[in-house]
This record gives sequence, C-alpha cells and structure tokens, in this order.
Amino acid sequence: MHGRTVEGVPRWAVIAAYAASLIVLPSCIWRIALGFGAPIGPFSGDIGDMRGDVPTWMPMWGYTILLSVLSEALAFLAVGLVSQWGEVWPRWIPLLRGRRVPTLAAVIPAGLGAAVLTVGTLMSSLTFDEFTAPDGTTVHLEGWRLGLFVASYGPLLLWGPLLAIATVAYYLRRTRTLLAQA
Repeated sequence: MHGRTVEGVPRWAVIAAYAASLIVLPSCIWRIALGFGAPIGPFSGDIGDMRGDVPTWMPMWGYTILLSVLSEALAFLAVGLVSQWGEVWPRWIPLLRGRRVPTLAAVIPAGLGAAVLTVGTLMSSLTFDEFTAPDGTTVHLEGWRLGLFVASYGPLLLWGPLLAIATVAYYLRRTRTLLAQA
C-alpha cells in the first residue's frame, strides 16, 4: 500500500515520514472510543447530546470514524515524501499516471500542512485540560481521563515537525536530482 521507498532517501527521513503517518493513530483510537460512548472524555452524559454542528442524520460514532479515517489518510500522505508514488503519479490516476510529480506540488502543501499542524497543536496544547464541546460549552478533563487524553493527543505535537523534516528531505533530494539531471 505504501509502495517502495525511493533509493537514496536517508533513513532519518523514512523514519520521520512513517512516524508522521502513525503519530495520529492514538488520537484516532481515543476519538473513536469516545464516539462509541466509552467514558473516557470530557463529556458528562450521552455524547449524542453534544452534537453541535454534526448533522442529525449522522451518528456520532460514524462522525468520529469519518474524522479519524480522514485524519489518518492525510497523515499517510507523509509516506509519499519517501515513496515512489510521491515522485511519479501512480497508474490509477487518469491523465497524470506515470508522469513525474512536480517537486513544489508536494512541497508546498506538505510545508503548509507542517506549519499549520505545528502552530495549531502548540496553541491547543496550552489548554490540554479544557475543551469547547460541539455545543459551545466549556468542559474540563481531570484525573485518569486527562492522563489518557494527553497520552493519546500529546504525540500530535510531533506531527508538524516530523512532516517538516520529511518535507525538507524530499525537497533537498528532488532538487539535487533535478540539478544532477541538468
């Protein structure tokens, strides 16, 4: 699924890319468990009562699964920075298949993503024990629930920096390759 790692990619870049893709997993598991009603979160009572902007036709467990799958899919794109499919469009993409991925087409979104993730997670970490629920109320975590939450969401502080490391390695490798071909 992840494809082959490109020859010449430094080991540290491969580790950073794969770590960036896996670092989201603990928060996804926590979120899905909460969506199925596990008593691990800040909400008192039924999580279905805290719907906020979630459409009424979508069950909360479905919403949490969708959000988690989307998060993990976005995180998985970091693997493309060290894999062949990040350099040559896969054959299942019409019109682009087999063509070289322009370096900046990967570097710009990955760089912006790394910046947004780094700033966003740092800002949100300032109030790790306080949340705004979907209905707009402020709720707090404490005790073992706070510990579990920090263990699940704390690794996200590394998502942006790991993505940045993989992005810089991708950019340097691709621009060196382009210069060598010129």
